[in-house]
Amino acid sequence: MNSQAPQSATLGADLRALRKARGLTLTEIATRLDRSVGWLSQVERDLSEPSISDLRQIAECLGVPMSMLFAHSAAPANELGYVVRAGSRRPMGSNEEGLIEELLSPDLTDDFEMVHSTFEPNSRMQTPANRPTQEVGYMISGRLNLTIGSREFLVGPGDSFRIKHEPYQWANPYDEPAVAIWVIAPPVY
Repeated sequence: MNSQAPQSATLGADLRALRKARGLTLTEIATRLDRSVGWLSQVERDLSEPSISDLRQIAECLGVPMSMLFAHSAAPANELGYVVRAGSRRPMGSNEEGLIEELLSPDLTDDFEMVHSTFEPNSRMQTPANRPTQEVGYMISGRLNLTIGSREFLVGPGDSFRIKHEPYQWANPYDEPAVAIWVIAPPVY
């Protein structure tokens, strides 16, 4: 049995993973923040703690909601990096279009992320997304209309789907929520 613990779920590790997933260098982010590369490097290694203003600017640079950076739960030490309890999931996204997302992965340091998505009744994605990712979704409940590239699909409980470097859009025109589990590689949140 491997006795080494996984890389712990820290703010710095998540910031580094998000920066790399966006193909940004320390220098690019530091310039946008008007901070030194050394300071940002220390933040990513958890040697320096950013202020609330710094976190707001970093979240904006990385295109994530501020809540994503605050939501590190106080899990027991023996569970960090291994277990995410149902009541401790980190919220993601802004819920602007009727999509509620929670991170199921312990952190953002893996080669993929796992997300619990709830699509509210009568909601839809306003603008198609086109991310440099591979995504697989599994429908737990409800129904969802998906457009992947130029193809349209209706998916329901037990169905799964893949989006691979193609524009996509979703809609839930139905009266019940749709719930899906998504695996996204590389992590984008």
